[in-house]
Amino acid sequence: MEEALHILKQYWGYDFFRPPQNDIIASVTSGRDTIALLPTGGGKSVCYQVPALMQEGICVVISPLIALMEDQVHQLRRRKVQCLAIHSGMSHREIDIALDNCVYGQIKLLYVSPERLQTELFQERFKKMKVSLVAIDEAHCISQWGYDFRPPYLKICELREWQPRVPFIALTATATPQVLADIADKLQLKNHQVFQKSFARENISLAVRKTENKDHKLLEVLKKVQGSAIVYTRSRKATQETAAWLHKQGIPTTFYHAGLSHEQRSERQKEWIHNHKRVMVATNAFGMGIDKEDVRVVVHLDLPENPESYYQEAGRAGRDGKKSFAVVICHEADILALQAKIHQSLPSLEYLKKIYQALSNYYQLAFGAGQGESFDFEIDVFCERFALKPAFVYPALKKLEEEGLILLNESFYHPSTAHILADKQRLYEFQVANAQFDPVIKTLLRSYGASILTDYVEISESTVAHSLRISESDLSTLLKKLSQLQIIHYIPTNEKPQLTFVLPRQDANHLPVNKKRMDERRELITGKMNAMIDYVNDTHRCRMNVLQEYFGEQPYETCGVCDVCIDKKKKENLEALSDYKSQIFYLLRQKNMTVEELESTVNPDDHHLFAEVIREMIDHQEIAYDDFWVLRRLK
Repeated sequence: MEEALHILKQYWGYDFFRPPQNDIIASVTSGRDTIALLPTGGGKSVCYQVPALMQEGICVVISPLIALMEDQVHQLRRRKVQCLAIHSGMSHREIDIALDNCVYGQIKLLYVSPERLQTELFQERFKKMKVSLVAIDEAHCISQWGYDFRPPYLKICELREWQPRVPFIALTATATPQVLADIADKLQLKNHQVFQKSFARENISLAVRKTENKDHKLLEVLKKVQGSAIVYTRSRKATQETAAWLHKQGIPTTFYHAGLSHEQRSERQKEWIHNHKRVMVATNAFGMGIDKEDVRVVVHLDLPENPESYYQEAGRAGRDGKKSFAVVICHEADILALQAKIHQSLPSLEYLKKIYQALSNYYQLAFGAGQGESFDFEIDVFCERFALKPAFVYPALKKLEEEGLILLNESFYHPSTAHILADKQRLYEFQVANAQFDPVIKTLLRSYGASILTDYVEISESTVAHSLRISESDLSTLLKKLSQLQIIHYIPTNEKPQLTFVLPRQDANHLPVNKKRMDERRELITGKMNAMIDYVNDTHRCRMNVLQEYFGEQPYETCGVCDVCIDKKKKENLEALSDYKSQIFYLLRQKNMTVEELESTVNPDDHHLFAEVIREMIDHQEIAYDDFWVLRRLK
């Protein structure tokens, strides 16, 4: 493993692997098929990225999320690793050149969406690539028993027909035993090894707080637990309202959702990562690929749809191994709201036909046309055109995606790119004959070098315009004209959602959907919802044990730090409880103190029990925080 450690140090700056990363890498580099089940923050990507750099050839990474692919590519390029991503937001010419670079260039990792595997263009190039490894990220998507089933994942095993000796590694953070078995079966894994880290997170204290006043309880949690925080809400509107309310309470807060521009999302993410803003209020669009280790608390103000989503999101707390908290704040109405949402997310077959027909009309697609084509898609404009309600249309689109008919990529940022199409001789002749375009071409060549002659490169219109001393709009006009003349191919920035027709346009009355599977999925999704409701209602079993058992893991001991375990400790240890309470009263009689000062002075044997005593005393209005988060006595 010396070479692997050398690569880890060279590219990531770490001196050692986390268990079981080294065992996974050893399995992969020995040529064995491998399944890696590691919790959120467990370092899954390193398990295929390090082997990719150790071996000759290219690693093909299959991932369902464009935003995640782009983020991985951005991070690897910062580490000077040659890599590419191919997705539905790219033009045919861009994809063609990118695949050529994978066959004939020095690319080490190629990120590709599962839908792309079905295209003849990809398949023909894949056969020519020297592939060292195929990595399947979010591998639970291959199983209809998983919470995020994607039919195109079922086609991944076809890659074995063209390169049968290439090992596969399947990676996921959340999978039940049934899903793990399905992954191995559907990928046709042979003599594979499974590496599974326990679902237990010893440093995370899980809790459910039922209340009629969520805002008040949220503020209490954030006052009690210092440090960086994520607060998850279901709607975009709620992120803004909650962030504004917290800001008024003196807590530096920002918000994030898919409706913001790329620039806004990037800026807010940076503010939070660098702790300029303490709290990030977000929809579940936030968190994938975020590498922040010091998140101390994750709060859910709405019930997640299933335990998988909750475990993944809660697991963003405490990646540094230090004490952290994951809290669900809810009231009875939230259960009814979740049941209504799940019901709404399971549209009838007739409604699916209606929406599919509307999409076909919207884009004026003829029968049999449109396979692999992507279009800008704004749901509000679409709904207005056909007098539809977005709240019902969105679940129908996701169900059409689940059935493998379309692919909906919610807004992601695709920067401006350009590629000079003309060869050197033709380019020279054009510059001589068209003096008005000569400065633009020279500036592009000077700014982006020879690579713009052979590949698409990201360009900055503001930088080029500044060099030419013209406005960005004037530059854009010149670039578009050059593109029309086929001297360059210029693709302006786009961050609108994209809708791709995975299959050629179908007859809406005879959609190729699996009715039996749809019914089974309905039952499965409802079952997962009920498991989530059971989790928040359960006041007898250790919460970490409940999650472990859900994922098929047999727990041998309780966590000792969740709200249920703490309640049991209180009942079993009334003497310590009374002693902590007396000491807190005595100390606050002398002077007001912060939680940290109290804890340091008392030096309790059980820190979690001590924190729970403080919470109870606040609930009973025996003590309270002042405006500076210092505790004082009320009685």
